[in-house]
Amino acid sequence: MATTSSDLPVVLTIAGSDSGGGAGIQADLKTFQEHGVFGTSVIVALTAQNTVGVHGVHEVPADFVTAQLDAVASDMDVRATKTGMLASSELVHTVVDGIRRHGLTNVVVDPVAASKHGDALLAPEALATVRDVLLPVATIVTPNLGEVALLTGVEVTGTDDLDKAAEAMKALGPQWVLIKGGHLPDNAEAVDLLFDGERMIEIATARSASTDTHGTGCTLSSAIAANLAKGMDVPSAVQVAKDYITGAISHGLRIGAGIGPVDHGWQRRPVPATDVAQA
Repeated sequence: MATTSSDLPVVLTIAGSDSGGGAGIQADLKTFQEHGVFGTSVIVALTAQNTVGVHGVHEVPADFVTAQLDAVASDMDVRATKTGMLASSELVHTVVDGIRRHGLTNVVVDPVAASKHGDALLAPEALATVRDVLLPVATIVTPNLGEVALLTGVEVTGTDDLDKAAEAMKALGPQWVLIKGGHLPDNAEAVDLLFDGERMIEIATARSASTDTHGTGCTLSSAIAANLAKGMDVPSAVQVAKDYITGAISHGLRIGAGIGPVDHGWQRRPVPATDVAQA
């Protein structure tokens, strides 16, 4: 494997393109940039998408997905890899074959099944392939509660169910599991649970009132990958990523007529005068 002349860590995202810019490849690359790593990409599907919904999906042929992955991994020292929307069973197999062939490490799996609007982004028959083929190569998997239910059958209705969900996901083969509990309606805080088979680590942050949350899952998983690429251990990478996405959600952007995107660049925006006055 070739080495880079720069100390800038290289991170790879393997996911779908969001033409609206709030999620998918676009969100991943923005997140990588904000975390000071060099982002590369393998696009497995194109979506015609905006803040209102997904209006079309076009899968990239498997052989060209392989060509993209081989081109990046054979030339660059990839320190971490994030997977997002993989669309079909064939593409899941293609991606896992590439991960194994190139010995890619620090694999962060966001098991994307649907968009924020509820539009399907993974063929139903591909769920089993994600479960049986992709999750065993994951360093960490980051499902939301809907994805937990699809992959394990465990329904989470309150924070007391998070440990059961974590154990069910861990049994599918990843090294670490991060159960995202932000969709739980009965909590004043957004509570996630990180689990490695022994340690249950609760990560709680203040809940934001923002409804502009498009791209949260993509952004969180990409931030974790970036932090792993920089040498952090998994708990540290997750905590720093959680702080980042919490800020990005609270600064959500009112763009478009539907669910606006989180603000990937929130840390470098000028502080509004009203906020300065209140401080």
